[in-house]
Amino acid sequence: MPDDNRDQAGRPSPDALLEKARAETRGRLKIFLGAAPGVGKTYEMLISGRAKIADGLDVVIGVVETHGRKETEALVAGFEIIPRVEIDYKGRPLAEMDLDGILARRPDLVLVDELAHTNAEGSRHPKRYLDVKELLDRGIDVYTTLNIQHVESLNDVVSQITRIRVRETVPDSIIDLADDVEIIDLTPDDLIKRLHDGKVYMPRTAERALTNYFTPGNLTALRELALRKTAQRVDDQLLTHMQAHAISGPWAAGERVLVSVDHHPRSASLVRYAARMASRLRAPWAAVYIETNRSINLTEAERDTVAATLRLAEQLGGEALTIPGREVAEELVRHASANNVTHIVIGAPKKPTWRDWWSRSVTDELIRRTGEISVHVISGNEKDGTVARGVRAAATAPPLDFRAYLLATGYVAIALAVGIVLDQVLDVRNLALVFLMAVLTSAVIHGLRPALYSCILGALSFNFFFLPPRYTLTISDPESVLALFFFLGVAIIASNLTATVQRQAAAARQRARTTEDLYLFSKKLAGTGTLDDVLWATAFQLASMLKVRVVLLLPEEGSIAVKAGYPPDDTLDDADIAAARWAWEHNHAAGRGADTLPGAKRLYVPLRTGRTAVGVIGLDSDRRDGPLLTPEQQRLLDALADQAALAIERVQLVADVDRARLAAEADRLRSALLTSISHDLKTPLAAILGAAGTLRDYFAAMPEEDRSDLLSTVVDESERLNRFIANLLDMTKIESGAMEPNSALHYAGDIVGSALARAAKILEHHKTEMSIPADLPMVRVDPVLFEQVIFNLLDNAAKYAPERSVVQIEGWADADDVVVQVSDEGPGIPPADLARVFDTFYRVRKGDQVRAGTGLGLSICRGFIEAMGGTITAGNRMAGQGAVFTIRMPKPNDIPKLDELP
Repeated sequence: MPDDNRDQAGRPSPDALLEKARAETRGRLKIFLGAAPGVGKTYEMLISGRAKIADGLDVVIGVVETHGRKETEALVAGFEIIPRVEIDYKGRPLAEMDLDGILARRPDLVLVDELAHTNAEGSRHPKRYLDVKELLDRGIDVYTTLNIQHVESLNDVVSQITRIRVRETVPDSIIDLADDVEIIDLTPDDLIKRLHDGKVYMPRTAERALTNYFTPGNLTALRELALRKTAQRVDDQLLTHMQAHAISGPWAAGERVLVSVDHHPRSASLVRYAARMASRLRAPWAAVYIETNRSINLTEAERDTVAATLRLAEQLGGEALTIPGREVAEELVRHASANNVTHIVIGAPKKPTWRDWWSRSVTDELIRRTGEISVHVISGNEKDGTVARGVRAAATAPPLDFRAYLLATGYVAIALAVGIVLDQVLDVRNLALVFLMAVLTSAVIHGLRPALYSCILGALSFNFFFLPPRYTLTISDPESVLALFFFLGVAIIASNLTATVQRQAAAARQRARTTEDLYLFSKKLAGTGTLDDVLWATAFQLASMLKVRVVLLLPEEGSIAVKAGYPPDDTLDDADIAAARWAWEHNHAAGRGADTLPGAKRLYVPLRTGRTAVGVIGLDSDRRDGPLLTPEQQRLLDALADQAALAIERVQLVADVDRARLAAEADRLRSALLTSISHDLKTPLAAILGAAGTLRDYFAAMPEEDRSDLLSTVVDESERLNRFIANLLDMTKIESGAMEPNSALHYAGDIVGSALARAAKILEHHKTEMSIPADLPMVRVDPVLFEQVIFNLLDNAAKYAPERSVVQIEGWADADDVVVQVSDEGPGIPPADLARVFDTFYRVRKGDQVRAGTGLGLSICRGFIEAMGGTITAGNRMAGQGAVFTIRMPKPNDIPKLDELP
């Protein structure tokens, strides 16, 4: 952030010193930043932690995820590990970092892995980075790891690169808080090799990652983002160091470009030159306008040029700054030195050479003062100026205020009366000060012109009433002529200076009000999440600040339509529709007061962003004729329109990303469905056809036992096919919203017993144990749907659990729910798959790398249970291997008592 501290040279920046003082009162934060998982962030953090132990520091592990990597597990050995705390989340215990345990232990340094992690519900903070901030505030140093895709400001960029939206993000302020950022870099080829070698993920996960995320192109782009983010942080630290130690720049560790703009039309070409230079240097750049005392006298056209030039700089990717100051060259050098600028672009002087004899040009003065900063003097091209607005401005010249001149006459009359009284005791030349007071009063209250009027009137009055010969305009004494002459000169100069200060104060007050309104508007837009809210806020703000009626139009089905208005208005005549469409299609103003289609009722201005026009603003007022807006209002409209356009584009981009995600999900489901149908329909059909064909051809020659086996095969595969088709139909009902449970009070044990009997054949090679108490409260469920849920869970257990293992069904009641739990002794569910096992067509691989089932059974379980008002969760057994599925149904409040039953 630019430092505009106006203290004298050689003094440290107060902001930089304050930041340094804050850093000394908290713990130090070091972030190990990587482009992708698997580059070695955790490994490097552990090595650095070991080095600190060797230096004698007290180092503990708050949380480290080894992900089964032997090298990482070996490094963990030897560290003191703070035990994690278990938090119950929907009946499943989750282990989280024990923040209170670390604070009680108070080590010198704590290692905290995965900064972007989301804590379980019930933790003190929802995010792990908030835990880290509390540790830092308590004076404990922290080492932590972070992947570049979790940085909030880069979330959209990463999503565009990888086609994956990362939900867990860390605000950029956390990276700005870091005292050190260490980039852990690995080439894409080396990282992909580590994936193939199983050093990043388990083989089944690595295969999916190589296909979807860890492609060479993705890794290269993410690597560049990580390097650039680290370089940006280092550059900020260098700038803070220079400001804190009063070091005058530049230190050319990185390039920065600054372009000076003014009210001349050539400024636009200077801005474009600076943008091209910054692009070549891959450097940040800014356009600066120095507002001096002379700026108050600029014409509206010149003010428009300055505003348009700064707006052009923002559109080209630069930063636009307006800095008040006394001299342009002095302020440019001060700003450049404070912000480590290495290149300044300025226009060549235009004034005649003979004027350099008594006053140097701004360019010459800048070259003499810049020292090590490179100055690029560009002639510029006035024809290459900013694009004309194309909208006529309303007159801004204030009407002649006769009241101000009458009051100025009154001030002179009062001064005359006071002068007559003082004439008895004061010298005549001292009486001029009384009239000078009247002139200054007019200048402060009414401005320059009434002050000049009172100056002339006062000089005449002073001459007529007090200079001999009195009561004539003739002056006989040469000293009196000189006194009158100096009185007139001093009065003119003083009135001019006073009026200038008064105009500057009025302009400052107006600028402060406008800045506050713009800030509140931007804050309001930042908090809106829907397009309707953005449009309403924009219409209201435009109407209140510009005192006009507003309509907002957005493209719709190849045309443009009214989407909001203030006051509400959705009626446009043919001329207005034509003007609005032209403004949108040509990205230029049209309608009332514009060069194009001026016969329209409203003025239509396009809402532009760096990419394209996103909509049109329509403005109208009670004045039926002439232009709508003054030049000042036109500049304010530009600022409001820019903010509104960016907010609309942001909402539309989010919607586009969501649509792309839904389209990708639909493609994935379509592909999974086709794969599932081609495999799960073809396999039983092939078995049925093979068995039936064998029976047809060799029935008489086959032994009875073989015929019985083949008939059993036909029946079993037919039942399997029937279950698959039933699952597809059930999933269709769930996704279409046509599922209407026929719920009533039932005893869960009866339904579970029915499901066990139905699943007897698929569980014939397993042991089953059911433990459901007879006094378990009844639940309000659809018995058919609930039985199907239990059956699907038993079928899932039979597929994954080894033969002769135990499948257990338990039931109990707690304070609010009736719980039914199905568990097995299989390999369990990988932690990475816990959140996705209920997704449609998602299937966890078996140990033999063969996919089991269709990926619909668990998804149907969730759909049925949620339709009946319950919840279902997946987890792993705490003791031993195996998966656990827990169903929770709320206890009904209308269970009849025994004596109420018929």
